[in-house]
Amino acid sequence: MSCWETVQSYAFRSLGYGERLLPRSDFTLCDQFTLIGSGMIWNIYFGILALFFGFFLSTAVALGKFSTNPWFRKPAEIFVFVFRGSPLFIQFFLAYETFVLLPKLGMDLNLGFTEITVETRWLTKAWLGALIVLFLNTSAYAGEIFYGALKSIPKGDIEAADAYGLSGWKRFRRIIFPTMLRLGWPGYTNEAIFMFHATTLVFFSSFPAWRQQGDALYYASYFADKTFNPFVPYPILAFYFILLTLVVIGVYGAINKRLNRHLPSNSRQKIKYRPKLIR
Repeated sequence: MSCWETVQSYAFRSLGYGERLLPRSDFTLCDQFTLIGSGMIWNIYFGILALFFGFFLSTAVALGKFSTNPWFRKPAEIFVFVFRGSPLFIQFFLAYETFVLLPKLGMDLNLGFTEITVETRWLTKAWLGALIVLFLNTSAYAGEIFYGALKSIPKGDIEAADAYGLSGWKRFRRIIFPTMLRLGWPGYTNEAIFMFHATTLVFFSSFPAWRQQGDALYYASYFADKTFNPFVPYPILAFYFILLTLVVIGVYGAINKRLNRHLPSNSRQKIKYRPKLIR
């Protein structure tokens, strides 16, 4: 099988398209690059959706922690403490075991005027169950980042908004929210990078790969086990994630430049990648 035929057969195998049987022997570099690259589709899927939905929840969490009302502040503090205080690996395990215990046919919710059945069987699938865990985890970390940014907003900005008669939603939309993003964006960029890296734990932890449709680490582990040589598939995996990290830095750097466009060039915050050794 030529390399082009291998790409045609395995490029979308992680999604269930193409050749169903994995290669058993005589592995080539093309086989490994293609299948590990196919698995990266899942890592990108988990990372993009978790960050997209997590951005809105993290903003709400940050505002909740910043609120003087204990009914908003305490739940936000507990949420951040639980998801930042426990390892992500354990969160995957507990979430999967909890989802397995739910009724497979769904749960009935009585709304008074009608009764609906909430589907639960899909929660044990990685595409939904693991996504929920990643979404909650990144919301807690990003919420703490944005909370710190809220606390760092200069009082002069708020006083200037009051002097112009801005209050309530208009002040939040024009002053508080943009300043919070500008101050917290470098830290949030590092969180986004780590979230993509954390997606490798999905199939490695609890959620099973259905029909061998796993992520990049799943296929890298497969080749390492079959060849007894981890020094080929794992560097390939690292290569793909380095490329992904460069893309994330480029996209978030462009957004950061947009957020700081009104500042002098010598006072703009620049994106600096600081890897986290422990989550």
